[in-house]
Amino acid sequence: MDPQNDHSAATSVWALARRQYGAVSHEQLLSLGLSDWGIRHRVAHGRLHRLWKGVYAVGRPELTVRGRWMAALLSCGHSAVLSHRSAAALWGIGSEKQMIEVSVRTCLKRDRSRVRVRRRAGLRDFDLTVRGGIPVTSPIRTLIDLAASSGPDGIERTVNEADRLDLVNPETLRRTLGAYRGQRGVARLRAVLEPRSFRRTDSGLERRFLRLVRDAGLPTPLAQRHLNGFRVDFFWPELGLVVETDGFRYHRTAAQQAEDRIRDQVHAAAGMTALRFAEEQVRFEPRRVSSVLVAVVRRLEGSRRESVGPA
Repeated sequence: MDPQNDHSAATSVWALARRQYGAVSHEQLLSLGLSDWGIRHRVAHGRLHRLWKGVYAVGRPELTVRGRWMAALLSCGHSAVLSHRSAAALWGIGSEKQMIEVSVRTCLKRDRSRVRVRRRAGLRDFDLTVRGGIPVTSPIRTLIDLAASSGPDGIERTVNEADRLDLVNPETLRRTLGAYRGQRGVARLRAVLEPRSFRRTDSGLERRFLRLVRDAGLPTPLAQRHLNGFRVDFFWPELGLVVETDGFRYHRTAAQQAEDRIRDQVHAAAGMTALRFAEEQVRFEPRRVSSVLVAVVRRLEGSRRESVGPA
């Protein structure tokens, strides 16, 4: 190869590698002007590092997580997209296990070490998108795929996280499920999204508290509502009961504690009953929290019946 052309090709390879987090395919290298001999030469001299057949890391063998994802996709062909737990990790709503999970529309005959490949001819264009230059299943498709192998708590957690990150809100997700009728995961996801039971929450602490409420057989409260000028964690409007759950991180400072007292006083002045539970109580003393909550709810229910009087 002409030295000038070789320099130009090398520049193009580095530019492509930067866009693809350090990974390139054999096909891409050929399209940039390298020959098969040139590719073998670079492998022999440590400028390219073989990851899978026809896929290389440029410059150094170590890749970031995104680089490994991109390399796995390049090894699986043009229709490959990240899916399932790998897609959840890219979207920030879950974590990946040991295997990179990839979905393809066309048949892939070769196995890939450390990559789980699913052939899914039924994937539609609106199921697919790109995030940070990486082909991936859409947030809705990812939530459906995760729901197929998750329990109710896990599904609720990922839906809340997708909502918090502005990927998709529960109402839009609920309406969209009709387009996926009959597919694995849809029934479980729809059951969790049932309006009478699903509650938006901001943290794992709040989800843990809701499980405690359900286990105690208490009515499900409203969550994350504005009341008396404040956003409250949980509210039973029929009882006038407000419950706040204080996480380790956000309620330690004197200023925050002073603000918490003001919030409780404002609710009390409005005729509300305000309870506050620390994270360590919800996590490590659930029976005590449950007994206090049940006692207060029963007292308020009794007071309401007395105020209404005999039927």
